[in-house]
Order: sequence, then structure tokens, then C-alpha cells
Amino acid sequence: MFVLGEYRIEGRRASEIAASVERAVGAGSLQPGEVLPPLRELAVFLEVNPNTVAAAYRTLRDRGVIETAGRRGSRVRPRPASTAREALRVAVPPGVRDASDGNPDPALLPPLERALAEAAARSARRPVLYGAPAVDADLAALARSAFSRDGVTEGPVAVTSGSLDAMERVLAAHLRPGDAVAVEDPGWGSLLDLIPALGLRAAPVGLDDEGPLPEQLARALAGGARAVVLTDRAQNPTGAVIGRERAVELRALLADHPDVLLIEDDHGHGIVDLPLHPLSGVTDHWVLVRSTAKAYGPDLRLAVLTGDAVTVDRVRGRQRLGPGWVSHLLQDAVAHLWRTSAIEPTVVAGAYDRRREALIRALAERGVPARGRSGMNVWVPVPDETAAVARLLHAGWAVAPGARFRMQSPPGVRITVSGLSDDDIGPVADAVASATGPGETRRYE
Repeated sequence: MFVLGEYRIEGRRASEIAASVERAVGAGSLQPGEVLPPLRELAVFLEVNPNTVAAAYRTLRDRGVIETAGRRGSRVRPRPASTAREALRVAVPPGVRDASDGNPDPALLPPLERALAEAAARSARRPVLYGAPAVDADLAALARSAFSRDGVTEGPVAVTSGSLDAMERVLAAHLRPGDAVAVEDPGWGSLLDLIPALGLRAAPVGLDDEGPLPEQLARALAGGARAVVLTDRAQNPTGAVIGRERAVELRALLADHPDVLLIEDDHGHGIVDLPLHPLSGVTDHWVLVRSTAKAYGPDLRLAVLTGDAVTVDRVRGRQRLGPGWVSHLLQDAVAHLWRTSAIEPTVVAGAYDRRREALIRALAERGVPARGRSGMNVWVPVPDETAAVARLLHAGWAVAPGARFRMQSPPGVRITVSGLSDDDIGPVADAVASATGPGETRRYE
């Protein structure tokens, strides 16, 4: 065995050595940034062939646990796949209001009783058995019609268990361990966890209120990014929306890289009334994903996606070898909700808009800049995340630390407005202003 600080790396086979290191990282015995021993040195101490240690390090790199920087050696990633960003959430003590969770307002979700009852009745009349099509024809037609109205390129439809499930399947269908993926920074924490878990590398792309900055995306593509994941509306955590002019710039940029995989996340569908400006069809391989989580509830685990025929076929093929399909009971329930217009997007969007804009105005009146063009979150740049989160907890408010969403972008905190009433806006703004301190320099990009 080899002693590294307080921890002993052990094992005779590559799988055992890799498991030893991964256990240490998961337990916190090996800290992010800690350098691992040179493979030949570790091989001598463990009395194994250097190729065995090399294979162990390769496995750890593919799993997103470590990174290798040439002569600088191998080290634990700043945030390894075994340390999920969700672990950075704030524990909410009794008596503290939770504005950190990113959940929709339950009062704005439609009742599901009738939709589920209709789905159950349909199942009784015509049970779904092995060999049935994976995608319900009614749901596919409704999804395709909605995509067409929004100008999304024509393509087949698939159904997955949420947006992250769709993204994982699409990335795995095209990329190999070590490939780089251009992602928004700050961006969706779950996606930033998924990328290293697949053995891929995240290439950060900054953004403003209009979406990803073209010059930063161009830099990531020039650096060899093999895929791009962008959010069309209600970007998490900043609320950015890709506008018409920005979409033109991004489409032109992507057109110069037709071999790059493009994934568009339109999770804001149903809760945002700003128009969609899709980028789809510019590259050879692409998908646009729509989740039902924000509009109909996170427990309705369903997303529809459309894309080029090859990509969608690969997703369906791999899905057949796993879960097989997403329950037709859920598919029928969503189709019922869509047919009956169970929610009015302008009403839901208006409710979130009023709360979000009221908080941004209140913060501005107190000298605190904030961002949130759409959706249910407000992003507040702060000079010190840890101090801001702690002070807000003391003041009775739990917010999400920006570390859950950031790679290279400056610090910030995310405030979810879903649970805020009109009477809450002033107290929250007061608490944020007090927590961030007067006269501090704040940056967004």
C-alpha cells in the first residue's frame, strides 16, 4: 500500500486501486486538487506492473474522479464526479425560509387527477404490452406540432425520463471519454455533475441576459469541444433567454462546426412566454429537449426530444436495452394535459415574472445588481458566497450557493422566487443587501 497524507492507497489489480482512490475521494480523505503519486512510484510501492496503475488512473480519469495534466501529474478533480454539486445545498434549519431549492410553485401546477384517471382508463381499454411502440402516437403528434410552431427543425420524437436522462443518452450516443463539452458557466449543476461522470470534460462558456457569449463559445469550439449544451429560456441559474439576434450569431458560429453535437434545453417551455429562437438543424447532429418538470411538476418524470434521425435512433436503441420505454401512463397523462391546455403559459409566466422582477427592482433600490430575465430564479453576484449564505441564513433565508452552478465565473447566489409572496420581497431584499455589504464590487460575467 502507498500512504498519501492520512490515506493508504491499496490494491493489486487496476480495479482495486481505482476503487481505493475513489472511496477516499468520496469519503473526503483525498481532497480536490490533491496530487496522486506518479504511477511508476505507486507501482513500486504496490509491487505491481506500472501498466496496472496506468489502467487504474485511466479508469479514474474516465469516471471524472481525477484529471491528468502531463508532467504536472494526476490530481483529484476540483469537483470530482463522486462529489455531487447537490451536496453543496444549504441545510435549512427550522424557522428559516427556503429560497434555495429551485422548485416550481405548487399552486401554479395543474391538478393531475383527471389526467391520470384518463390515462388509467385508456390503459384498461388498451393495455400497453411488450412490443408496443416506445412513444405514444398522440403524444408524439402533439409534441411535433408544438415544435413546429416554435420553428424547430423537423425530426423524429423520443421520450425520456426527464431532461438529464435525455442529455445523458445523447452525449453517450456520440462522445467518448475525454471529449470536451461546451457548457454555460454558471449553469445547471446536475449537468455539470453529469459531464465528468461520463468521463467527459466541461469547457465553460460565459453568458449574459441574451444567452451564451459568442466569443466564448467560439473559443470553446476552437479548443476542440465536441458538443455544446445550451439553454434556450429560463437558464438556470441566471434566467437568461437566447434572443433573436443572439440566436443568429450562435447559428452562424455553429454552422462553421457542423460535426459538433448540439443539445438545446428548453425546460422553460410552459412557464416562459418569451419566444423560442431555436438553433436546431445547423449541425449534423442535434436535439432539442423539453421537460415537463417545471410546468407540470418534478415528479412527472418525462421529457420529449426531437433531433436528427441518427441521434434519435441511437437514443431509442439504447433505451430499449435499459428501461425499454417511459410509462405510457405518464405519456398519456401528459398528452391529456397538453390537449386540454391544463396550464396557461402566459398566466404561469406572468406569476413568476412579477415575483422575479419585483425582487430585482427591490435589490436595485438597495444598490444590489441582480439578473433574472425569465423563469423562477434570480442570480445575485456577491463578493463572498460563504459569507453571504451564512448571513442570509442568520437573517432567516436559505439561498443556493453559487458554487453549485459555477466553474470559472465569479461568485454569486441563486434565489428561487417560487415561494415568495409580495410581502416577502422587501425583507428578502433587505437581507441580501445586508449580507453582501455596501460598496462591494460585483461582476456578472
